[in-house]
Amino acid sequence: MPDTNRHAGLSVFFPAYNDWGTIASLVVLVSSVARELTDDWEVIVVNDASPDHTGRILAELAATNPRLRIVTHEKNRGYGGALRTGFASATKDWVFYTDGDAQYDVRELAALWAARDQADMVNGYKLERHDPLHRKVIGRVYHWLMKLAFGLRIRDVDCDFRLLRRSMFERFELTRDTGLICVELVTKVEKNGFRLVQVPVHHYHRMHGRSQFFNVRRLWQVARGMSVLWWELIVRKQVSKPGAPAPARAGRA
Repeated sequence: MPDTNRHAGLSVFFPAYNDWGTIASLVVLVSSVARELTDDWEVIVVNDASPDHTGRILAELAATNPRLRIVTHEKNRGYGGALRTGFASATKDWVFYTDGDAQYDVRELAALWAARDQADMVNGYKLERHDPLHRKVIGRVYHWLMKLAFGLRIRDVDCDFRLLRRSMFERFELTRDTGLICVELVTKVEKNGFRLVQVPVHHYHRMHGRSQFFNVRRLWQVARGMSVLWWELIVRKQVSKPGAPAPARAGRA
């Protein structure tokens, strides 16, 4: 019998900011992975106005890779803005994204792909976090605060290694331009009753660049933005578009 999974569409995208040291290898490697999973795939990189060599490297890659599309922001829109552009640019039924800094192994996309049966989102969770001590502490506190404040069941709020059905965005939209978009996404997925499957993935030391979200100077901004998000999603229950259809319970695709 023919393998029907070979016809399932897959969009892969990376938000990239100052990732010139890692983005080329990620694009090449994930292209190899996607080719093994399905015949219908594409790779998208959202260059969020990187001032380094990222743009030049991406232009060279696109010249030799017909499956690669580059979307460039003329002005930096932040991590959330890059994710929103990536989701809007994806054309396939399933969308996978992870960061352009190579802290995750894109070969583990295969594990998420295999777990998508009866799922709307397959989310990775870090087996062990390989970051400096202060980021580990901040990340642990942030994780538990978000689970408590937003009533989340997910094991790892800020694991940006996700595979989603693109059709979910018919029911809700994302609005944040900062790293708070991760909490917004997970909250809207859970509160709308979409099916979540979780898969363990490895996390590695950052080889190039630095974090744009978790740092001491931004803690106040994060706290303020999180309070506004909590008011919208939990108090006012603004988790879906007005009149949006209920989640479909489709089988494997």
